Amino acid sequence: MNTFPQSPQLKKGALVAYRGGPPEVIAFQYNPETLSRSLEPQTASPESAEVEALRLTGAPVETIKIEALLDAIDQLEEGVDTAIEDGIHPQLALLELLIYPESSHVQLNNTLLALGTIEVVPAQGPYLLFVWGPKRVLPVRLTEFSVTEEFHDPDLNPVRAKVSLGLRVLSYNDLPRDHPGYSLFLEHQINKESLARKARAGGDLGVDGF
Repeated sequence: MNTFPQSPQLKKGALVAYRGGPPEVIAFQYNPETLSRSLEPQTASPESAEVEALRLTGAPVETIKIEALLDAIDQLEEGVDTAIEDGIHPQLALLELLIYPESSHVQLNNTLLALGTIEVVPAQGPYLLFVWGPKRVLPVRLTEFSVTEEFHDPDLNPVRAKVSLGLRVLSYNDLPRDHPGYSLFLEHQINKESLARKARAGGDLGVDGF
């Protein structure tokens, strides 16, 4: 029984992949404890005239880094068959496939090459969203992926691992106007401007004009 009925319910962060069918939601088993972000301003080139020095050429390039924890201990204690047979292999595979071309596309390209096709089209990756609460739903590209497997069962299936992910936010600078991510990022910026207005407050800095 919950002794704190007024306590907020923690939302789960997730990656959501669109591959042409229903969305594939990959919720984090445990929300990462920290989230590292960096923003690189997009400004006029140094060679531009002085009057252009303060111009912004677009949204900043934002990168996000998180470390997600995968652990099969609870499932093993509950006797979940998948965890007993495979550990966390299925969860790792689900994440790793975000950066693999689909095998059907690889096989199709091999067939086309065998038939003498001069040029084949590279596989299209999924349209990926990073969801971190209702105020942060962003189109992203996965740029970094590393796994540290910490514990294994007797069959050497990983049962605990840390997955480090690097994400590059895709803005309206990166996407065509008819792409759903274009409008989604623009909405994100508008929401950010609304939040900023809540934080603005006047104050006497003791300096003329402020």
